[in-house]
Amino acid sequence: MPATDCQEASSASFSSLGFSILSRRRDQVHSMESPHEATAQEIELEAFQKLVAERFHELAASNSGELLTISWTRKLLEVFLCIQEEFRVIVFNKKGFLNKPPMDRYINEFFERSVKGLDVCNAIRDGIEQIRQWQNQLEIVLCALDNQRSIGEGQVRRAKKALIDLTIGMLDEKESNTALAHRNRSFGRNNVQRDRKSFGHFRSLSWSVSRSWSAAKQLQALGNNMVAPRPNEVIATNGLNVAVFTMSYVLLFVMWALVAAIPCQDRGLQTHFSVSRQFLWAVPMLSLHERILEESKKRDRKNACGLLKEIREIEECARHMNELIDSVQFPLTEEKEGEARNRVKELGMVYGAIKDGLDPLERQVREVFHRIVRSRTEGLDSIGRANSHD
Repeated sequence: MPATDCQEASSASFSSLGFSILSRRRDQVHSMESPHEATAQEIELEAFQKLVAERFHELAASNSGELLTISWTRKLLEVFLCIQEEFRVIVFNKKGFLNKPPMDRYINEFFERSVKGLDVCNAIRDGIEQIRQWQNQLEIVLCALDNQRSIGEGQVRRAKKALIDLTIGMLDEKESNTALAHRNRSFGRNNVQRDRKSFGHFRSLSWSVSRSWSAAKQLQALGNNMVAPRPNEVIATNGLNVAVFTMSYVLLFVMWALVAAIPCQDRGLQTHFSVSRQFLWAVPMLSLHERILEESKKRDRKNACGLLKEIREIEECARHMNELIDSVQFPLTEEKEGEARNRVKELGMVYGAIKDGLDPLERQVREVFHRIVRSRTEGLDSIGRANSHD
């Protein structure tokens, strides 16, 4: 949804959600400023709260089959970009207030959090590259076994070799996080002697985070000291710090959800989400948080390298294909060949979903990265210019 469409959120659809934290302070704000000025700012800021709530209700409406798929993750990033653009406009329109206490502290803390979000984007981009390596192994299996008049020993051996490489590449967090981080970094390098082309997928190394980087620690740092604004500070900033707090929470949740879905080093989902339900967006956000945590606790997902549904489908298809190949004898019986073709078809569907989804997902992660940079740069420039005029 374009940012302009986002501005058209209907107030009526939120009547059942109760009043926002800004509405509760309406009388206090009006006592501080003229009714016209207060009302104009309140309308803009409350519309932002309603927009965030609406977009997170859309995400939370996804059923269990949609949650944590590539398409859902792309929708999550679309939501972030929409909200972030509206927030950028609010900050730009209120730039004269950004260098005045206590607003200066709120906005500077937000910009510091934004930098941590950039690091998460870098790590997620590495994770997408890793999934692309697994996609390459699936492609080898398909080339060996698909569209063959008859399946022979040579094709099966080639497919088996690719499946072994895939299984090794997908060793999950039953090993230590340190081993996982090293494997993320060395995946292409270990295979460079066998396939020089595969190393080409590790392009744009400037995106990569350091080996000592930890997704869990980064999320913890992102969420540190994220406390809802005090009533007196809401009044002092005319509610602008509520918008900053809201955007901070959106940033934290989106980065947390990306780490949950996509492989990255030292993943950890222990980030605590505690936000008052006075905020219109709190209920759908907390609901999503709980659903994703429940998914991570399932027996077959506890040690997953990422909760993305397509990763689980790769694992399942690879396991089924391995079991089939281990059981075959040559020449193949008609029954075994039919079973093999069904498995190949199943694997082809998973491959197609990943092939179609990864590139757009990576472009969105890049866009999130660049939007955060641009918003931060514009905000800091505005504060610098305001300070120079004082």
